[in-house]
Amino acid sequence: MHQMIQSMRWFGPEDPVSLQDILQSGATNVVTALHHIAPGEVWTIDEISKRKSIVEATGLTWEVVESLPVSETIKQRNDDWQRCIDQYKSSLKNLAACGIKVVTYNFMPVFDWVRSDMSFALPNGAKSLYFNKKAVAAFDLFLLQRPNAEQDYTKEELIAIRAYFDALSASEKETLFNNILLGLPGNKEQLKIEDVRQAIALYANMTTEMYRENLLVFLREVIPVAVSCGIRMAIHPDDPPFSLFGLPRVVSTEADLLRIVNAVPVPENGICFCSGSLGVRPENDLIFLLKKFRQYIPFVHLRNVQCLPQGDFYEAEHLNGSSDMYALVREIVELMQANQQSVYMRPDHGHQMLHDLQNQTYPGYSAIGRLKALAELRGLEIAVSRSW
Repeated sequence: MHQMIQSMRWFGPEDPVSLQDILQSGATNVVTALHHIAPGEVWTIDEISKRKSIVEATGLTWEVVESLPVSETIKQRNDDWQRCIDQYKSSLKNLAACGIKVVTYNFMPVFDWVRSDMSFALPNGAKSLYFNKKAVAAFDLFLLQRPNAEQDYTKEELIAIRAYFDALSASEKETLFNNILLGLPGNKEQLKIEDVRQAIALYANMTTEMYRENLLVFLREVIPVAVSCGIRMAIHPDDPPFSLFGLPRVVSTEADLLRIVNAVPVPENGICFCSGSLGVRPENDLIFLLKKFRQYIPFVHLRNVQCLPQGDFYEAEHLNGSSDMYALVREIVELMQANQQSVYMRPDHGHQMLHDLQNQTYPGYSAIGRLKALAELRGLEIAVSRSW
């Protein structure tokens, strides 16, 4: 019987969570990336092999990349687009030559995932990631000061957002500013506000339809290469799955996913099924989506969110949130048997808890919270599999 391949994300040699920690968690695979290489640059066989040797020396396996970044040049399809596409293809071929089987990526412009609070205190004292829609809007209007941003909000919303922002202390405003500009996990460099403003400005005249076409063109270029070298691509959904800062989002709904797989309808044109990202949007029926796209899912992120009124949410315990984790795992077990193929799985966005409350870790990626999550998910899968 096929089982999920238990994995844990690792951000490289400088990650405060060590490979030995991951080995003790019960994971057999590491999900990692070459974060020291700038987006758009080629991942050489030498650099990939160095990372693979480090992982394998600990007794773990590296078969899933997360992520091979898609540069802003590719997303915008500007003058340097073809060179960047060719370099992306070279990286794919090099990864395949080193035994990588799945490559995860996203197509979110400018920002990766966004949260307003990186240390939201839960009733039990653990800390979680929180998305406050009003706080993010306040950043947009009064800290980012995006041109014409007020047109994206109603008069009532503008009044409420202004009141929210005015009630923040100077230190709270600074924390909000830093949280949203945190940048990518694994990257120590915080995004710079002027760079963000300039990057957003490049999308000012780009409609959602234009941006979607850029994604589909990207797929038509790279998926044939993935097919030829035996790699399954897995696009990560938008996080959160709706527009922020006036930027387009094209991987948020069933219709979005359908357009993606139909662009190049082969299993190598796959989806990283993130139950947390997709689960934030009320109309996304996660079980339905798993059934509909089952042949395109090589990799799953299992996390749970607690959805709140007005579009707010926070990262909940993996077994206690707005999504039915038992039903999700049961459907994944059925998916694997139907496909006669295992899928890679990792827990995502664990709580900061116990001794990790005193440790410096990447937000959402502390050791103990993810250990707890992986243990729960492993136990749930065993129970589901035996009853199945």
